[in-house]
Amino acid sequence: MHSDSPHPGSQVTVKFPHRSRRGVLLGLSAPQLILVAVTGLLLLAVLLSAGVTGALKLIPLWALALAAVFMRHRGRSLADWAPIVVRYALRRFQGQLIWLTRPSTRPQREGLLHLPGTAASLRVATAPDGRFGAVHDPHEGTLTAVVKVSSRAFALLDPATQTSNVSGWGRTLAALARTGHIARVQVLERTVPDSGDALNRYWNQHGDAQSPLAGPIYRDLLSAAGPAAAPHEAYVALALDLKAARRLINQAGGGLTGGFAVLAQLTSTFDQAARNSGLMPSNWLHATQIAAVIRTAYDPKVSAALDQWSASGRPQADPAAAGPVVLVEKADRIHTDSAHHATFWIENWPRIETSPGFLHQLLFTSGVRRTLSLTYEPKGLDSALKDVQRKKATVIADAAERARKGQVDSEEDSVEYADIKQRERQLIAGHADVALTGLLTVSADSDEQLNAACAAIETAAVAALIDLRPLTWQQAEAFTNAALPLARP
Repeated sequence: MHSDSPHPGSQVTVKFPHRSRRGVLLGLSAPQLILVAVTGLLLLAVLLSAGVTGALKLIPLWALALAAVFMRHRGRSLADWAPIVVRYALRRFQGQLIWLTRPSTRPQREGLLHLPGTAASLRVATAPDGRFGAVHDPHEGTLTAVVKVSSRAFALLDPATQTSNVSGWGRTLAALARTGHIARVQVLERTVPDSGDALNRYWNQHGDAQSPLAGPIYRDLLSAAGPAAAPHEAYVALALDLKAARRLINQAGGGLTGGFAVLAQLTSTFDQAARNSGLMPSNWLHATQIAAVIRTAYDPKVSAALDQWSASGRPQADPAAAGPVVLVEKADRIHTDSAHHATFWIENWPRIETSPGFLHQLLFTSGVRRTLSLTYEPKGLDSALKDVQRKKATVIADAAERARKGQVDSEEDSVEYADIKQRERQLIAGHADVALTGLLTVSADSDEQLNAACAAIETAAVAALIDLRPLTWQQAEAFTNAALPLARP
């Protein structure tokens, strides 16, 4: 993402680079190359064994292979769809599309979150000093802390403050990326149903119920508006790479104890940098609070009960009960305890200069419950520069090949090359390089309401200059990465 503010006090603008559609080799993706190689070997074997006549008899097979390589559906070739479809079919054959929580009397692993799919091994642990909790992923080798953040309404800020906040957030990401110990940073912003308990609590503490006119009016307003409210919550998850930070972890005592010591330093760095970008981080979540955030993603209706049970106003849940009771996966959606969900991938970001608040209409779509997840994955300077050189060489080679064949230049290549050069200049100037992945989950109480909400979100996405693509046959895994603050890849 590029940001620009040519004049002091002017409105800052942002622009995202062009997303390359180049494949691994000759414009083909890995599944396409594998299919081409297998087809070529098969054709060679047929020619050697049965000759040209035998090869001609298998023309329908060759045509089917060519169609799988070059025909596209929803932006992907049929060969690219094949692994996704096969994986979904295998999971359906094995009965893995339905996940149920079964009561057990066997000893349970302490802190295990009991989540479906590849997140089944995640568990929450508490720092030795009890200051905060974190999610330990033994397979990815990460330790993830979560903090709830708030800020003033960005759209109401003056241009100078907006510019300062955008620059501050960029410096925050750069400071975390340069440590070399962060695996991922996830920003999650969601709307949740509200029972009105927080509003009533505030009114009971600060309001005057005995006021002759305002008292009854406010009381009626809270009783009517409370259940219909949809407050916004924002979380930031920092995933510490335990392998990259091994030296510091060993110096701090090793194991999870050393991991928490290094993670505590990173959380302090984030707190200081976030305040400079207009954010107001609260205390980092404890293990039970992380479990509550996960629980309300699967079961939104339980958030009212958790609010009422919590004396501190911060919902808490038993980690063993954080996962869903039931999860039913379909091709284009999942059904959990009390909601239906559909997850989209943000395929393209605005490719023209626009304001930093371009997502405002999407985030504040009326009557829609949704979760937006932005995951930043830092890249090392050396690997980023090598990637830049490789992409530059690919663009130049493609242009030379078209010139040799007498074909017309591609403007898409010119734009991509300009973006690559801009990225190289930023890396040389010392900026951090991150890979951004955007996921959007839409939730509703029924299938009909989910269809209407998805239609409203897709319309808002067009106005926000972004392209959404439903993650067909990948909904369960996509929901875990999009709706839960786990900073997963």
